[in-house]
Amino acid sequence: MGGITKRPDGKWRARWREYPGAKEQSKHFPRRIDAEDHLAQVRADLLRGSYIDPRAGQTTFRDFAEEWRQIQTHRASTSHQVESYLRNHVYPVLGDKPLGGVRRTQIQAMVKGLSESLAPATVEVIYRHTAAVFKAAAADRLIASTPCVDIPLPKREPRVVLPLEVDAVQALAGAMPSHASAMIALAAGTGMRQGECFGLTLDRVDLLRRTVTIDRQTDPEGSASLTPPKTLSSHRTVPLPDVVVLALAAHIKRHPVGDDGRIFRPARGTHWRRNRFREVLRRARADVGGLVAAGHLPLTATVPESMTFHDLRHFYASLLIRHGESVKVVQARLGHASASETLDTYSHLWPDSEDTTRAAVDSVLGSVADYSRTSEGQW
Repeated sequence: MGGITKRPDGKWRARWREYPGAKEQSKHFPRRIDAEDHLAQVRADLLRGSYIDPRAGQTTFRDFAEEWRQIQTHRASTSHQVESYLRNHVYPVLGDKPLGGVRRTQIQAMVKGLSESLAPATVEVIYRHTAAVFKAAAADRLIASTPCVDIPLPKREPRVVLPLEVDAVQALAGAMPSHASAMIALAAGTGMRQGECFGLTLDRVDLLRRTVTIDRQTDPEGSASLTPPKTLSSHRTVPLPDVVVLALAAHIKRHPVGDDGRIFRPARGTHWRRNRFREVLRRARADVGGLVAAGHLPLTATVPESMTFHDLRHFYASLLIRHGESVKVVQARLGHASASETLDTYSHLWPDSEDTTRAAVDSVLGSVADYSRTSEGQW
């Protein structure tokens, strides 16, 4: 196991091996009793299986994080996000520090620094990736415990979804080039995500039954390949309104489907990329703004500069809610993982229930005012 010896300089050397045949380790102390206490602690940790090799904590955060990242079973989009966030935001702060040398206060300082330039939601995601790395290091017994404990994160400001006006959606569809116009109708009429629209193939559309099956999307990293949707709950079949069926049929007639079966393609190229479509959408927004300013379109057709493709998904959700669909139906149509996710995003769009509550009580107890007491303590 080891022992204690006195060095010529008067210090006491505690020696031990983690297991027979392992490299001997040692630590020096000014007093013999300190060396004995340390050796006793090492023996106890080895017996309990909680021993931490002091050299293991010298592994840098970057080296371990890269090893950890390569073995995760993340989806392609998540893997890309983790790599990007670690490289751009965490490695510059913690990358060269040994795992065992990172303190909780340093984690908190990193979070505060990120909060000065990034949105609270982004800071939270970066922190959770960082915490996952330290948790794995502790599980591998490279460090005794993780420094990511009770770290206050910036508070998210509640974001209220304001759906687009119907005139704005129609004006936007009219301002888009012909090879992209039907995609606006599809997203506004089904709530499909941008990547799901980009990756839609003809075999997933049933014009006879008026449904679309959503089980694929374009690769978030921009390649031509198709990947599974965002989550398991994103696999769904959505009914197609007549307006969307007509828009798709007209689009397919004008722009025949290619060999890969994709319904939507850019004017040049094999598949849409997010940044390329973003530019097309920006130009369409500007065109609509010009028409509104010139008085050719009503003010309700104004498309906010902050509008993104995802706002069409919000528009679809607002239509379902306005026409009395339940939370569960909206959840299923949008492919949300839970009803709470749907409520967290759209609860403010459901009709106010105060009048309904009053009517329900009045219908039952409406004549209570006519009651009179017949005796003390009785009606």
